[in-house]
Amino acid sequence: MAVLRPTCRRLLTPALFEVRPSLLPQKRRLATTTSEAPTPASRPQTAFSDRVNAGPSFSDFLGGRPDEPLDEILSEAESLELRTVQVGPKGRKREHTRLPSWLKTPIPTNENYKRIKSDLRGLGLHTVCEEARCPNISDCWGGDKKSAATATIMLMGDTCTRGCRFCSVKTSRTPPPLDVHEPENTAEALSRWGLGYVVLTSVDRDDLADGGSRHFAETIMKIKQKAPAMLVEALTGDFFGDLEQVKLVAQSGLDVYAHNVETTPELTPFVRDRRATFPQSIA
Repeated sequence: MAVLRPTCRRLLTPALFEVRPSLLPQKRRLATTTSEAPTPASRPQTAFSDRVNAGPSFSDFLGGRPDEPLDEILSEAESLELRTVQVGPKGRKREHTRLPSWLKTPIPTNENYKRIKSDLRGLGLHTVCEEARCPNISDCWGGDKKSAATATIMLMGDTCTRGCRFCSVKTSRTPPPLDVHEPENTAEALSRWGLGYVVLTSVDRDDLADGGSRHFAETIMKIKQKAPAMLVEALTGDFFGDLEQVKLVAQSGLDVYAHNVETTPELTPFVRDRRATFPQSIA
């Protein structure tokens, strides 16, 4: 059985519908169409992004240097082609896939590279460039101008107490003791080279109570005394999450403080040493 609405509601409803158009403002009627879309707000470009946008493209990279003969420039198909050769003694040859020519780096031969390497050996210093077998060492050490050359000095020896699976640095639970002359020798070498930017990193020294933070800080202060204009970046370990050691290095006069997490949280147990955890790195 249908239920009748109350009389008052039945009488008022038609009147309400009649006056509704005049009571409610019709804002949509005031809208106007325009052929021009609003200009979205954009952040101002930085000098770095300007240089990147004005720089060479990937096709230019594959195409070789401007001074390279045209007949040596590879086409796109040639640049992606994999070439194989037979290597080994007669009767036991095996097939070997060569790297494409555009992926190879030249053997370092310039004078700036030789001078830096000679100074490193003479002062007993180590670099990540050499220990990690970096293929870009000739570009970093062999800049046309001294101020354009960069180097990554590895402090506290060439032997690490951790064994990350991606790293080529030697490992040991009991590495040699610290060289007390290393901060002074490092500062002397860098002031000699006249570099514009230097990165200081180190092996992990879990055998030391402070993880080597005081040694790190002393080196930075020595560099700033001998070469105040040089920019110094400290690429440190995690110091086992001890923020007091982090603070000691951060307040030593450096320009950039950096630390690598290396990979994602999910891959950390498979890539890094078990003592290096993702939460510890970002603490």
